[in-house]
Amino acid sequence: MTDDKPLVATFDCYGTLVDWEGGLASFLYALSLESGDAAGDNGEAMRARWEAIQFELIQGPYLTYKEVLAESLRRWMDERGYPWRPERGEALARAMRSWQPFPDTLPALRQARAGGLRLVILSNTDRDIIVHTLRHLDIPFDTVVTAEDVGAYKPSLANFERVLETVGEPPERVIHVAFGFKYDIGPAAELAMQTAWVNRRADPVPAGATPDHVWRDLWGLAALAGGRGPGY
Repeated sequence: MTDDKPLVATFDCYGTLVDWEGGLASFLYALSLESGDAAGDNGEAMRARWEAIQFELIQGPYLTYKEVLAESLRRWMDERGYPWRPERGEALARAMRSWQPFPDTLPALRQARAGGLRLVILSNTDRDIIVHTLRHLDIPFDTVVTAEDVGAYKPSLANFERVLETVGEPPERVIHVAFGFKYDIGPAAELAMQTAWVNRRADPVPAGATPDHVWRDLWGLAALAGGRGPGY
């Protein structure tokens, strides 16, 4: 772990700041019930399969994130034998715009910002989706870099290179905070950024992974910036 105190914190947004997994699992489970599949998997299993389809899709030619949402949902529904209609993809994009921050997100980020950290979002989404999420987050971020801005999706190094170029600090003074290894922790570490894994579910650290910090929530970041913690 580097001894340099970070000057900038960059964040994966959905899953780290916002309850992406819960929102998506609820959406897919409700869709399964609407499709007459009352004996289907639980929401988490549905979400995990959808995410695997999405990850495969973003390895190909660039699509807008609304297109990624729609196509990955269509493939997921085809696998399960559910009838597809284009408005299903539109409904998922609308749902994503409404998903809410975790309870610790706003107070912890306010303390981190008060401690002098610049706050930056690096997200695999489109501008017209994340603008709604920023309303829910209700805190000033210094900048936001999306997949739409880069024309590529994490884990592409191009996204991390763009955010480093944007913040104008050496990677050793930037800490990337994320809940996922596949999209975030690995490529950030490859570029010598500090890394913090937000492990809300107390999962085991993947074999061979060495994040600089492992936190159960974002209060770890607040503490790193000198914050006083919950209740203040």
